[in-house]
Amino acid sequence: MAPPRGSKRGPDSAGTPGPRPEEGCAQAWIELSTHDAEAMSALAVARARLGEGRGLASLRRLRLFELRGPLPARADIEGLLHRSTWFYNPHKERCTLRTAAREPVPAVAGEQAVLVVERGGERCTAAERWWLHETGQAVEVRAGLAWLLRFEPGEDAPARAAELAVVSGRSRGLLCNPNAQDHALAPAARVPLPWIGSEGERPGGSRARKRGTS
Repeated sequence: MAPPRGSKRGPDSAGTPGPRPEEGCAQAWIELSTHDAEAMSALAVARARLGEGRGLASLRRLRLFELRGPLPARADIEGLLHRSTWFYNPHKERCTLRTAAREPVPAVAGEQAVLVVERGGERCTAAERWWLHETGQAVEVRAGLAWLLRFEPGEDAPARAAELAVVSGRSRGLLCNPNAQDHALAPAARVPLPWIGSEGERPGGSRARKRGTS
């Protein structure tokens, strides 16, 4: 049973067995349980108005949190995320926790992932304060949007995802505003852990590395 809100506990105090996250990092992938109007609207715009989007078969939008620091075992992390209002609403959203690079993200075969973060605004200090109050442990919490793109057979999926990632004109790009946001690209089957603020992130759409697309 989870302790009452406001009680401090170290990472071992719950006594939950199981390994801790690799690299001291865990990803929480948050997706709406119901229809995502924003993702459907973006899909419609891409297919109707953007040449590089005509072969886009599906587009999904997830919020991505990364927690770094002295994290407890997986079950304890899941319990903390579930009862906090800073991460997701379990009545409207579902959460997939990833604590090792070998674990999959909630993607389907062939999807490409585009991470978009607000430049200089990826840290979630309120969530960090909540975590410290609940556990007595200081962690970093970073957040971004992860778009999962699936293309029709025959499309060069990594290339099309890169073209759609950054807005570069009225009819070019879709997901990242390079004036205020950074982005990163990866096949959804090989998303790095950690990812937000990692080497592959592209400030202003200028220097990302597409991991595993060769």
